Amino acid sequence: MANMKIDKGYIDFIQSIKQQIVQSRYVAARLANREQLMLYFRTGLMISDKIRVQKWGAKVLDQISADLQNELPGLKGFSSGNLKKIRLFSDAYGPHLVIGSTPSNQLAGQVRVDFSIGSALSNLIENEAFYEAFTSVSFSHHFAILTKIKAWDARIFYIQSAAANFWSLTVLEHHIENNLYGKEGKLPNNFSGTLSESLKPSALKVFKDEYLLDFIAGDELEDERHIEQQVVLNIRNFILQMGKGFCFIGNQYRLEVDGDEFFIDLLFFNRYLQCLVAFELKKGKFKPADAGQLNFYLNVLDEKVKLQQENSSIGIVLCKEKNNTVVEFAIKSFDKAMGVATYKTSKQTPAQMKGIFPDTNELGKLLQ
Repeated sequence: MANMKIDKGYIDFIQSIKQQIVQSRYVAARLANREQLMLYFRTGLMISDKIRVQKWGAKVLDQISADLQNELPGLKGFSSGNLKKIRLFSDAYGPHLVIGSTPSNQLAGQVRVDFSIGSALSNLIENEAFYEAFTSVSFSHHFAILTKIKAWDARIFYIQSAAANFWSLTVLEHHIENNLYGKEGKLPNNFSGTLSESLKPSALKVFKDEYLLDFIAGDELEDERHIEQQVVLNIRNFILQMGKGFCFIGNQYRLEVDGDEFFIDLLFFNRYLQCLVAFELKKGKFKPADAGQLNFYLNVLDEKVKLQQENSSIGIVLCKEKNNTVVEFAIKSFDKAMGVATYKTSKQTPAQMKGIFPDTNELGKLLQ
């Protein structure tokens, strides 16, 4: 075995086994999450029904938790605090969803279960698609959505978005705090006159009016290159903020026009829109000249970079501030699809601490 020749066939063989293992783990994790949600849902309904019929007080949850621990030593997930969450979960969904599952279905890896939606929500969601999303996100995700969001259409949006985009709990909470649901489709744009009718709805869903760049300190926005560098260093987080289907191509993407060089801050490809997407970063307020610069880049991209089968490129100016009326006048006459979004940062140096520490330039000098 030590002298075995390692050829491409063997490497492909190992990769095939690796893929099987990863896929199996993914399926097992989904089944485990699905079964946990079903268990919590059924348990919560049982507890709420018993409390209602027996007129037990809320403190009975402490007793139930203690007795379950006695029956099943080391049991996790059924503390009195978690039982309160489980009850809230089932009370919220109980009037609207009917969910059941059998061990045989789960062990066979089948996704079909007894699942139906009450008439109050049937106009908002489809049975099978929503079931897949509902059972793909964790109980922690569900609890965050239920406690932070009251409207059902918004709850459904966050469940489906979290499942489709594989949001972590932190990313989900950021989007909720940033009111992604309220801002979807609000990006100032000229899509109506530049995109086909079939592509326009998808573009409106892909792009947001505001992006949360929580990996950049708010008082570090000295220039566009610094923002760009931070985005590249945190490209995974940035793509999660952007949404579905984005693939990073590069930063300072070079364009050449008759010997002159130009550089796009960030260039992506979106699989769902099937087009290049250029982001231009601005540290201050949007200016009409920013739209002209972006339109120039999009013209060059479509002429020199875009493949024949791809759709025309789309551009986004990402700035600190904007006046939507100014944006509307600035972009409406261009024939290239573009929009203007803002970004905000969450980490700020407390005001009382400013002046105590040297700025980044001074600190660099001290360390030399």
